[in-house]
Amino acid sequence: MASGGSKSVAFILLSLNLVLYFIVLVIASWAVNHGIQRSSETASVLSIPARIFPIYFPIGNMATGSFIIFALIAGVVGFITSLTGLHNIFQWNAPNLYAAAMSSFTTWALTLLAMGFACKEIELGWTDSNLRTLETITIIVSATQLLCTGVIHVGVSEVIG
Repeated sequence: MASGGSKSVAFILLSLNLVLYFIVLVIASWAVNHGIQRSSETASVLSIPARIFPIYFPIGNMATGSFIIFALIAGVVGFITSLTGLHNIFQWNAPNLYAAAMSSFTTWALTLLAMGFACKEIELGWTDSNLRTLETITIIVSATQLLCTGVIHVGVSEVIG
């Protein structure tokens, strides 16, 4: 793959990830806000272990709290990584591509963690449409982040080789 080819593909994937991580960030932020507003009224009728569980959300199932928190973290880190990755791709030299490759790999690891909780939440069932959307986009963005990480690593090997 020529240098211009990987640069173009990396730019397209980083732009796509920027949009997808922004959507994850918006939906996860809404879910955290909704959980904070409604958890006091809903958790008061639960038994003692569930009432003192620190990550309880009135929507979804018992995996929802962990999923939303990790999706929010992955959304923030992914959005910032996509922004800085776009800057690093425009520079297209070895130090900037190394930085983009490492931050892309770290973001992919965090996204995989959120995807694992999304799969657990799907397995447990009983979620509303907003959480289904967040689960779906998290799974999609984990695949696009993997492709982006691969393309950036190909770009690194082209620049140094």
